[in-house]
This record gives sequence, C-alpha cells and structure tokens, in this order.
Amino acid sequence: DKMAGRHGNKGVVSNILPVEDMPHDANGVPVDIVLNPLGVPSRMNVGQILETHLGMAAKGLGDKIEKMLKEQRTVLELREFLDKIYNKVGGEQEDLDSLTDDEILALSGNLRAGVPLATPVFDGAEESQIKDLLELADISRTGQTVLFD
Repeated sequence: DKMAGRHGNKGVVSNILPVEDMPHDANGVPVDIVLNPLGVPSRMNVGQILETHLGMAAKGLGDKIEKMLKEQRTVLELREFLDKIYNKVGGEQEDLDSLTDDEILALSGNLRAGVPLATPVFDGAEESQIKDLLELADISRTGQTVLFD
C-alpha cells in the first residue's frame, strides 16, 4: 500500500506485521509505523520529525491526564495542568477559569487519549515549543525513545 504525508514525503508500506511483532517501548506499547530514517535527510524533510514529536507529546499529555484522573487528583490540579498545556506553551490562550469543575473533569476525560494539537505547515510550532510539550508530558526533550524488539 502507499502512504503520503503533508510534507511532500511519500512511500510504500513494505511489510505489515502483527502488533505483537512490532517494536515496543519499556511499557510494552508498540509503535504504529516504522519509517526509513534515510528518507528524512535525503529529502530534507525535518518537518516530518517535528510533527512526529508533536504527536508523541500529545499522546504523552493524554497519558498524564489519564494518570491524574485514575489517581483522583483534585480538580484544581487538573485545571493547573490544563492551563500549562493550553496557556503556557504557546498558541492561542484559552479561558479555563470560566469552566466549572464539572466541565474541567469532562474536558480531562475527553483528553485521555491525547491532547488535540494543530499547527500550520509553513508557520508551525517552534522546536522549543515542541520540546516544552514533551517535557510537560514527562518525555525526553530529545523525543528519543528506547525500543525493544
């Protein structure tokens, strides 16, 4: 099958493996896809890597919110964490103070699978903003992860 990204990259899916045969992280979470690392520098397609790190941060932030909900953290703690995500790292400012406690809990529940992030193609998030989001998600600022086969 074929695939293409919004950075002009295109490729062919050469091998489809069962999820149990995919490389996984220390928590046992398998990767979705493995890209040829030679395809990035040869096409000068660094945006693809930054976008991958942005997705990694979004998922990590959702995991952290999920953990906070399971630990039954206070609504104030959730509100402060959401404020860091939406108002401290960059982008448009969100008025979280106008939300009730029930709305904060509902919002947090919706963000468990990951925090939706959007960035324009040619005027997108800066590398420092992505690193700040990775750090907020308790992921290395480099975006590197050790995988096991």
